[in-house]
Amino acid sequence: MSPVPRTKPYDGPPLFSYGFRPFFLGASLFAGLAVALWLPAYFGELTLPTAYPPLDWHIHEMIYGYGAAAVAGFTLTAIPNWTGRLPLQGGRLIALTALWIAGRLAMAFSAPIGAIPAAAVDLAFLALLIVFVARELGHGGQSHNRKVAAALAVLWLGDLVFHVEAIARGYADYGVRVGLAALLLLITLIGGRIIPSFTRNWLARMNPGPLPAPADRWDVAAIVLTALALAAWVAAPGAALTGWALVAAGLAQAARLARWRGWRAWRDRLVLVLHVAYLFVPVGFALTALSAFGLAPESAGVHAWAIGAIGGMTIAVMSRAALGHTGRALIASPAAQAVYALVFIAAIARIYAALAPEHGFAALHFAAFAWIAAFFGFSIAYWRVFTGLRREANQT
Repeated sequence: MSPVPRTKPYDGPPLFSYGFRPFFLGASLFAGLAVALWLPAYFGELTLPTAYPPLDWHIHEMIYGYGAAAVAGFTLTAIPNWTGRLPLQGGRLIALTALWIAGRLAMAFSAPIGAIPAAAVDLAFLALLIVFVARELGHGGQSHNRKVAAALAVLWLGDLVFHVEAIARGYADYGVRVGLAALLLLITLIGGRIIPSFTRNWLARMNPGPLPAPADRWDVAAIVLTALALAAWVAAPGAALTGWALVAAGLAQAARLARWRGWRAWRDRLVLVLHVAYLFVPVGFALTALSAFGLAPESAGVHAWAIGAIGGMTIAVMSRAALGHTGRALIASPAAQAVYALVFIAAIARIYAALAPEHGFAALHFAAFAWIAAFFGFSIAYWRVFTGLRREANQT
């Protein structure tokens, strides 16, 4: 995403001058805090005032808390570029951010306030975001980008299903898979645009030679296969047919990633991290397929997607967008590179915890600590980027 020059006069806090600032900073702080609270709660060392079991609260807040905030930051920043319309800022952005925070507090204190009121507050954030996105895309004549609004609607539907399941029977099932599927579809849609684009730009300047393959029918086929496989996984995760669909989607996504020639741009860490994060998409499909065939626990594939693909891709996009939209050079600092490494270490450790239960306790703690260090570290390293004034544009 490159900055849009059209902005309204704004003399308020820089944090609320553009959508990526409060939502990317809030997402990173919340990602670290939520896992720091969940780990002792899961092992009975801390009691959270939530109406949900600790595991369900953790799952919900990672998908519909952290994930939703990261998606909001991206869409609020990308839409002005797509449409040429003015960005959301000031009072309306503050109100939307406050609504997201209210949802996190409502979920955390859902025991005293009640699960239904907490669900209503939580659902309101994504609903309002979808209304805004749909309106902006409609005014901007962006019919080809409406699939992003559709994926957001699926995410909201998953959140609704999660609450209905949790309230009606005490645990969530379909709502978890719908939410993960929606975030993965967004990654395949958006990642398919930005990863080859950023890779091509860097290679054209720094390493002439073969460039990423242009988008064609192969990309469309990979996305369709992915959507069908995820739909099958949501409906029947343990079916053999689902397993074969997951295998097909994983192979298609692996081939798609190879066509982007990421290995040729390894020297640009801001580009490399996108490719590594996307690699966890086919890895997740492979592990989830093994689960469908009864050969691996489902949590291995789920965490490959949730930590490696979603966590890795969101932090990669957050760091790049924050630099570009504040006029800073598009260079991954040593701190940013350490953050990237910690996220992928967390993903590998969490997958190992699922595959080797005899070492699960230690591996789970190691993964949690790596995740916490990554996102708190990112918040510290990028604090002034999100809260400070924009510099003169110097990015390419």
